[in-house]
Amino acid sequence: MSKITDENYLDLIIDNVLLKNYLDEDNITNLNDRYSILHILSKEPSPCDLGELYQYHNIPGLYTPMSQYGTEDTGIFSIQNNPHLALYGQNVLVGIIDTGIDFLHPAFINKSGYSRIVCIWDQSIQDGPPPDGFSYGTEYSKERIDQALRSENPLRIVPTIDINGHGTSVASVIAGSQLEDNNFRGIVTEADLVVVKLKKPKKNLLKLSFIPEEAECYQETDIILAVKYLENISRQLNRPMAICFAMGSSQGSHDGYSTLNDYMDRVVLKPHIDIAVAAGNEGNKRRHYFGAVEKPPYNHSFEMKVGEKESLFAMEIWTVLPARLSIKIKCPTGEYTRVIYPQLESCYSFDFVFEGSKICVNNITLEKENGEQLILIRFENPHEGIWTFDLENLEKEPYTFHSWLPAENLLSDETYFLMPSPYTTVTMPGTSNNLLTVTAYNPLTNSILAQSGWGYTRDWRVTPDVAAPGYMVACALPNGLYGNLTGTGAASAFATGIIAMILEWTVVRGNYVAITGNDINKLIIRGADRGNPGYTFPNPNWGYGILDIYGFLSKLNL
Repeated sequence: MSKITDENYLDLIIDNVLLKNYLDEDNITNLNDRYSILHILSKEPSPCDLGELYQYHNIPGLYTPMSQYGTEDTGIFSIQNNPHLALYGQNVLVGIIDTGIDFLHPAFINKSGYSRIVCIWDQSIQDGPPPDGFSYGTEYSKERIDQALRSENPLRIVPTIDINGHGTSVASVIAGSQLEDNNFRGIVTEADLVVVKLKKPKKNLLKLSFIPEEAECYQETDIILAVKYLENISRQLNRPMAICFAMGSSQGSHDGYSTLNDYMDRVVLKPHIDIAVAAGNEGNKRRHYFGAVEKPPYNHSFEMKVGEKESLFAMEIWTVLPARLSIKIKCPTGEYTRVIYPQLESCYSFDFVFEGSKICVNNITLEKENGEQLILIRFENPHEGIWTFDLENLEKEPYTFHSWLPAENLLSDETYFLMPSPYTTVTMPGTSNNLLTVTAYNPLTNSILAQSGWGYTRDWRVTPDVAAPGYMVACALPNGLYGNLTGTGAASAFATGIIAMILEWTVVRGNYVAITGNDINKLIIRGADRGNPGYTFPNPNWGYGILDIYGFLSKLNL
């Protein structure tokens, strides 16, 4: 068994400069020229291994799906109906990193009865063979998929399925085949698909991160390897690729510093490949708190209500330089922890006598990725009620800080901050520098969805970049069904379809063959519709405006 799938090994992210400390190459999976995965024997990690043995930046983040009408609003039909500019994604690849795909669905089969899927890498099936250069999962070629389509028992030949349905729906919004019997169609009906089905995260990572085993989430290192695989396929086939990542996480500093952010940012600086990501659905979830302290004695208290059904979760407090904060925590029955001061490496565990709650606190004075302070608080069986967090700046000067709770299904709606802020709720990797971060709006009311993540980033850069339709978008569902998709995941799928159209015009048709993903994203921002007189652009809700490919091409004098 490969160590990357062996539950006895914990996957850690490590800087390649430090690899000389680990001589066994069997323990290393390379990601790129900067990062690798280090596989450490640790079947049952202790909570305080994080802080005492491993640092926060070594632990892979966990990402959740970001979804739950209106193509004309993006100018798509206007372009496709122009005989000189009809753009359907011909010879363009669409990359999907998600929960899988129902390859049997008519939405992914062409008129001749063959699959429009070039290949599928199912990371969860270990029967093999894995893709070249990778050590786990199973790759299914187009030939094998077409063989399965002609078989009486197709799942015997290609046993990959999409139980969740999120990946199937996202892929269909982007590139679903035009079906006359139900008026369904995706955006780029002639593009081909390359799909990665992510495996479930390791149980030891979930345990260390205080996330229940049944939670729907996916591991950062698997996502990075999925991006690497898609880029490899694009280069091997010499075809441009538009990648959709319709997931997100509230873990991290929300300023672009994470391994996944850095990896994706580097990819889109290369020619012929681009990535659209969801802005997240945390805008109205009350899971972000912002504090600003301007006067002595530079203390601040804030509160969180915990619902009765919570078993495991974590919250993060990120300070802004040059603050250096201590923390003391009060549980609903009135018990306090002692004051916890910032240190380079520390972890303190507290058991509350009267209620059975347990918390682990890491007050990290220097987090490697961005050099700022992080206070990580992990809760096990927290008592229902109001928890209070008392902060004091040891530097005795004004300061600000942010705190985030887990995103999407990793936390119930009964747990939230009492005085939340909807700002700075765009999820990672939507806080990156070069990716296209997409928020969702309702074309019927011309309004941003209430749950859409708000900008800006923690370091005040503009995000989201653009808004796209994300309300009840028609989509395919597993088992030959159809439905609709709502959320910023749906909006990022729309944007990916637009990127595929641009790649056809620029690369396939030879109008601008040197274009990079970052170039495309900047041109999309430039061409966004900012015609609403009620707003100043950019802003934290709409970014630079509504995604508009017709406006984008018009600005190029086409």
